[in-house]
Amino acid sequence: MKLLTFAIPSYNSQDYMEHCIESLLPGGEDVEIIIVDDGSKDRTAEIADEYERKYPGIVRAIHQENGGHGEAVNTGIRNATGLYFKVVDSDDWVDLDAYMAILEKLRELAGGQKTLDMFIANYVYEKEGVKHKKVMRCSALPKDRLFTWNEVSHFRKGQYILMHSVIYRTQLLRECGLELPKHTFYVDNIYVYTPLPSVKNMYYMDVDFYRYFIGRDDQSVNEKVMIGRIDQQIKVNKIMVDEFDLWKIPNRKLRHYMFNYLEIITVISTIMLIRSGTEENLEKKRELWGYIKKKDLRLFHHLRAGIMGNTMNLPGKGGRKISVAAYKLSQKVVGFN
Repeated sequence: MKLLTFAIPSYNSQDYMEHCIESLLPGGEDVEIIIVDDGSKDRTAEIADEYERKYPGIVRAIHQENGGHGEAVNTGIRNATGLYFKVVDSDDWVDLDAYMAILEKLRELAGGQKTLDMFIANYVYEKEGVKHKKVMRCSALPKDRLFTWNEVSHFRKGQYILMHSVIYRTQLLRECGLELPKHTFYVDNIYVYTPLPSVKNMYYMDVDFYRYFIGRDDQSVNEKVMIGRIDQQIKVNKIMVDEFDLWKIPNRKLRHYMFNYLEIITVISTIMLIRSGTEENLEKKRELWGYIKKKDLRLFHHLRAGIMGNTMNLPGKGGRKISVAAYKLSQKVVGFN
């Protein structure tokens, strides 16, 4: 069994995927790198096959009909032989020193008495044209030791464990029933959210591991692209609402964290619908909040009562302007696109 499986979902990634793969190769025989060619039309499949030939036993190329990012991740999980599992998007990469430190710690933890479920490290916004790179840390978490949800401090708004920062135990992902929807963007939120109640033991290392490239015009997190794909954002939002009855999550700190996570996803959906400025999308905003209200009235009231929910639902054009202003301020504070 490999120590760590990396899955690289790749669609028309010929221009940047080699940088990603090369950053993972120093893991040597401890790692498995699964390049999932998701029905690409360019040289992605050819590049993947070349790496598999050059690094047998380390790199595997899997070719599939186009199913979207989520199905590529599903394929990675199904085929992984590593004890732990990590998704690295084909335009991102990892830092070598942090990588080596994480592998050493995973080797140590793999032989321990307690089972590690989730390993967390920092990620860095490699935003094009920005000199100062924003590092996303998890200051609410104990450092350099195994811990449980009971030992987690209060997360600040905007401070979340995202796909970029997390390594899961592979078997946990299978056992929790994670299955990401096909042909849907923004499923990374489901990927992180769904396994959380199955996570018992965590470890946080304060190293800048994952380098998250941001700035291409066609990226899914580009605001104009998000507005164009707003139906997919809403779909993910609703799946997260449906996934759990949060009031039945027994651990209070985990429940609070999951509520905050669902809150920020709902705020993003809401503000993108407002930003679009169309009557059709304002109706979709009303429909989304109506869906939450019908599904879980208590959840609806909690989401609306929070400062973020209140700010995003101010009435009229003036209210929407305030919502947008608050969103722009949060962009600068948090550093997201």
